[in-house]
Amino acid sequence: MKNSLPENRASLDIDAQCTFTPLCPTELPVPEGNTIVGELNAQAQFADYRIGTKDAHSPNAIWVADEAHPIFTPIEGANVDVRWPLHAVPGTRGFELIEGLPPVTEYDFFVWKGMEPDLHPYGACYHDLADKMSTGLIEFLRQHNIQVVIAGGLATDLCVKVTVLQLLRAGFKVILNLGACRGISPDAIEKALGAMKDEGAIIIHSAAELPLIFK
Repeated sequence: MKNSLPENRASLDIDAQCTFTPLCPTELPVPEGNTIVGELNAQAQFADYRIGTKDAHSPNAIWVADEAHPIFTPIEGANVDVRWPLHAVPGTRGFELIEGLPPVTEYDFFVWKGMEPDLHPYGACYHDLADKMSTGLIEFLRQHNIQVVIAGGLATDLCVKVTVLQLLRAGFKVILNLGACRGISPDAIEKALGAMKDEGAIIIHSAAELPLIFK
């Protein structure tokens, strides 16, 4: 999984789980979310390290939507914001990585987030919404002198956006591979891409562009 490259780079698979694909239609399916595997695997060929993340939620989470509290209903709490359908519960299909990705044990570093019933983070760098309790991702990158992160995953306008912004603010160069991402709302995707570009993200359309960047 490690290549002899002139600078340290990491490829980051953000929440590439069945829960965010049409394979789990009652959870949080992202249109064509299950089609990103090829691009995630392709971008990993340009990195020294491969990192993955997963949502890992309790079936008793306080943010779970129901008939009395529909999806997007605001909820009080320091580390929750709105209600969502139950998703990514360990032991279910939704929790699993999309078929074609490596087993978790073949990644160089892995983050599980949102395990506590009263936590629902979006970014992969912090367990809390205030960005104070680290998941260890930033520390891993710094420990291994990684300057560049090639990112992809689900969904572009939620967890991908927040993770990319967290990494940029921590001082890393981030390349977002749109071929390895899918999003939910076209308007929200456009705004997310604008926010990431404004903070310095490099946006590419496929891993085929990486040789030009790293030449």
